[in-house]
Amino acid sequence: MDVLTLYKEAGAYHEGHFLLASGRHSPKFLQSTTLLQYPHLTEQIGQALAAKLMEGGVQADFIIGPAMGGVTLAYETARHYRRGGERVRAIFAEKDGLGGMKIREAFTIQPGETFIAVEDVLTTGGSVLKAVRAAEQAGATCAGIACIVDRRAVDGPLDGYPLVSLVRLVFDTYAAGEVPDWLAALPLQEI
Repeated sequence: MDVLTLYKEAGAYHEGHFLLASGRHSPKFLQSTTLLQYPHLTEQIGQALAAKLMEGGVQADFIIGPAMGGVTLAYETARHYRRGGERVRAIFAEKDGLGGMKIREAFTIQPGETFIAVEDVLTTGGSVLKAVRAAEQAGATCAGIACIVDRRAVDGPLDGYPLVSLVRLVFDTYAAGEVPDWLAALPLQEI
């Protein structure tokens, strides 16, 4: 699967000057909500993530994503993921108003359950790690993290958790005080 081509075909790949949620600046941006609005593309992504997780032997009782962006991805990944042939459920973590995330009261997590956290694009991993912490506080254990695109500058696990991605695309990013003149000259778009 050529993930970047899917983003381009969906009109979800952008070039310009972007202020990312991480606070860093980048000349390129992937708008996953634009991609994930198309069920046939979301199905392909979820199926590919689930297959890669199962091929890697990652076992989990449920899939969790951070709201809002990870809700659809968690659902679609769970729809294709099987643990020992059995289906798993999809849940999400939402902002708790204190800078972290919480599990919605409607979702039940049993102590000792295992989970996979999913995210669309990882730049720092901050959002998905908040979802991981929320599920861990409820007594579950993180078996791994999965994403569509890994944009991190370093390869390997995320905060000690095994990481599976469909593609690794490293776009240049800059701290606020280090933005090059050519990028600073472009209109800033906050995401």
